[in-house]
Amino acid sequence: MAVLDGVAAPARAARVRPRGASRRERWLRRLPLLPALIYVVVVTQAPFVVTVWYSFQSYFWDIPGGAHFTGLSNYSAVFTDPAFRGSLLRSVIMTASAVIGAMILGVLLAVLLDRKFFGRGMARTLIITPFLVMPAAAALIWAYPMLDANYGLVNFLLAPFGVNHVAWLSTQPLLSVIIVMIWQWTPFMTLIVLAGLQSQPPDTLEAAKVDGAGALATFRELTIPHLRPYIELGVLLGSIYLVNTFDAVRLMTNGGPGTATTNLPFFLYQKVDYAYDIGGAAAAGVVTVVLTIIVATLALRMFARVFRFEEARG
Repeated sequence: MAVLDGVAAPARAARVRPRGASRRERWLRRLPLLPALIYVVVVTQAPFVVTVWYSFQSYFWDIPGGAHFTGLSNYSAVFTDPAFRGSLLRSVIMTASAVIGAMILGVLLAVLLDRKFFGRGMARTLIITPFLVMPAAAALIWAYPMLDANYGLVNFLLAPFGVNHVAWLSTQPLLSVIIVMIWQWTPFMTLIVLAGLQSQPPDTLEAAKVDGAGALATFRELTIPHLRPYIELGVLLGSIYLVNTFDAVRLMTNGGPGTATTNLPFFLYQKVDYAYDIGGAAAAGVVTVVLTIIVATLALRMFARVFRFEEARG
């Protein structure tokens, strides 16, 4: 028994040592990332902690006396403020309309670009151009050269159909902002769907063709189910980014006319820049961050689902 114990002890030690060594190796591999992690925490989390602190304070820039603790009064004011509820509703409308419109156009363009034709490589390169334009520049381009009532390109193109001198930013402000969002995010959706189309097994399509299935039936029964994870991923990622749209609202309509295009980011901007209400803006910002985190969590789960989908196919 003593011999067995003498043999078993080194074996147990051998099992324990690699575990400790592997733990040290893991930490050594992570050590170079520590400065970047500290930087991210300082840049992102420290301001958020300050924002949370201000959300419990009554603090106006134009009122002397500094900040003083008021508990949950700012959060109560946020949830009972009709302007906040209106901006939340407009954010949902703008985000949902832009994401759905961009995804529909993205699917159509991806199906077109998946076919072989002369200049396909050039077309794929040019289709991403709107996504590379800075949001502020895109907003200014659409506000003046495109949608101007007197010399805008949109009115010029619609003139043969009886549309003349329409002040789009005054009469259709919400639609104008949504169109710009769709224009800028359609390339992103196209690339995601195109990646899904190119990963579709060609033998499945050939088998459907041999069985006599038409192009529409094949697309409906085979391609759409295959693209579903990619479409869901594009919708969720687009929602995360588009819910924070500020440039187009600020530069094209300035939230108006009235509050027609005032979404959550512009509502926060008004709280600070117009009302000087730092505490109220901080509380509204915390609520917005919580809502964004919920959507981001869904997006991360969708990432995992797509990865599992690809591993299952492989």
